[in-house]
Amino acid sequence: MRGSPFILLFRGHRLVTGVLMLAGALGGAAVYAVMPDKYTATAQVLVTATGVQDQPNQLGPRQRESLNLDTEAQIAQSAVVTGRAAEKLGTRDIEEIRRHVTITVPPNSAILSISFTDATPTAAAAGAQAFATAYLANREATAAQALAAQQRLLAAALRDADKDLDVVTSSLPTLTKGSAEHLDATQRHGILDRQVAALTARADALKTTAITPGVVISPARPPEAPSGPGLPLFVGSGLFLGLLAASATAVLREGRSRATHAW
Repeated sequence: MRGSPFILLFRGHRLVTGVLMLAGALGGAAVYAVMPDKYTATAQVLVTATGVQDQPNQLGPRQRESLNLDTEAQIAQSAVVTGRAAEKLGTRDIEEIRRHVTITVPPNSAILSISFTDATPTAAAAGAQAFATAYLANREATAAQALAAQQRLLAAALRDADKDLDVVTSSLPTLTKGSAEHLDATQRHGILDRQVAALTARADALKTTAITPGVVISPARPPEAPSGPGLPLFVGSGLFLGLLAASATAVLREGRSRATHAW
C-alpha cells in the first residue's frame, strides 16, 4: 500500500530525517540542561471584610463576599505592598521582586493565591510569605487610617452638636413658657439631644471596632521540585523542530534532483 507523499518523501531521505530529528532532540535537552531552575511557592490569603465600612461591590461569579477580589489582587502587587515585601526580603529593587510575583483568585472564593518564583525553594517560599504578610499589613494599616478618619469626623460633629445643645439649653430659661420661641427652642433641644446621643453611640461603637484584614490560611512552603516545563517538553519541541527542518531539507533536495533530471 502506498503511503502519503510526505511519508514517501521522508522514506527517500531517512538518514537526513533521522539526523535532524536526533539533533533537535539533543538540542532541546541541551537547552533544558543550561536553563537555570526556577521554583514557585504559593501562600493563600483569606480576605475578610475589615469591619471599617468596606466599599460594597457588585457580587459576581468570581466572588461571593462583598469584596472586589480582582481589585485586592492588584493591591497585593502594588508599589506600596511590594515596598513592604522588599523590606522584609532585605532588598530595595522593588521592580525586580514585583516581576517574581503572581496573584490569582480562585473562582467563587475570597482567597488570594500569592505565588513567588525564584532560583531556590527557600527564596521562593520567603518571597510568597513576604508578599502575603505585606498585603495584610497594608490592608490593616489602610483600615486603621479609615477608622481614625471616621472617628475624627464623628468627634467634630459631636462637638458641634454639643455646642448647639448648650446654646439652646441656656436660652430656654430666658424664654417665656408657652411662647412660640419657647416651643421652637424646646423642639430644637429635643432634636439636638437625640443627635448627640446618636453621635455618642456611633463614636463608642467605633472605639470597639476590631479590624480584620484577613488571614494566611496556607503559608508558603519551599517547593520540592522546579516549576515550569520539564525535560519531555523540551525534547518533544526539539523533535518537532527537527522534523520541520527535515521536511524543508527533503523538499529542497527533491526539487534540486528533479531540476537536475530535467536538464
